[in-house]
Amino acid sequence: MDKSKVWGHTQLAMLYFPGILPKSASAQLSLWIKRDEELLDDLTKAGYRKGQRMFTPRQVEILVDHLGDPETWNIR
Repeated sequence: MDKSKVWGHTQLAMLYFPGILPKSASAQLSLWIKRDEELLDDLTKAGYRKGQRMFTPRQVEILVDHLGDPETWNIR
């Protein structure tokens, strides 16, 4: 995955949750961010705000650091 570009929230969520509808994937990613205090804190320090629809390259890097690379990650 290209961590050097801006990713849409739903676009990134679909990489992590490819087997569900885009709206559900987006909601699931938001829930994971909300429930992980360390992740949310790191994202907030990088300029993230609730309801944000795009992730900056730095925010994408933080997400991948916390959740792993979506291309090699599978939820079971």
